[in-house]
Amino acid sequence: MQAHEESQLMRISATINGKPRVFYVEPRMHLADALREVVGLTGTKIGCEQGVCGSCTILIDGAPMRSCLTLAVQAEGCSIETVEGLSQGEKLNALQDSFRRHHALQCGFCTAGMLATARSILAENPAPSRDEVREVMSGNLCRCTGYETIIDAITDPAVAEAARRGEV
Repeated sequence: MQAHEESQLMRISATINGKPRVFYVEPRMHLADALREVVGLTGTKIGCEQGVCGSCTILIDGAPMRSCLTLAVQAEGCSIETVEGLSQGEKLNALQDSFRRHHALQCGFCTAGMLATARSILAENPAPSRDEVREVMSGNLCRCTGYETIIDAITDPAVAEAARRGEV
């Protein structure tokens, strides 16, 4: 991490959605703002800005993190995955398709954070129980769905099989 010569901007080098990226941020900029405003990845949503709602959840080195509470400078050298990194082009991955099939999204505001958290669950346990999913997903708020369809989408057998193959 180096200071940009012409200003107080900090140079950040990270892998974002599998691609090496270099970007410059002010030292106090949150990672959510940097991803949206500097890098141009607007899939990460900013809700409460206090780490409570989970809308801004992304994966940093494979772990779900609240990007509204993470300073962009903390991303130096990290591997970051946002919702834009889930699919390959226009094709949805198994988890995204399951969310679609189970109607696990409505307004869509929380969806990026839900998908990131779900992906981390499935990386640890390809076939979690409904109670395990409920426990982990309790940190992500949704005002639209009632959560049952989200749990259905995550525990779908097709998703479990894709997770076992490392495709989620």
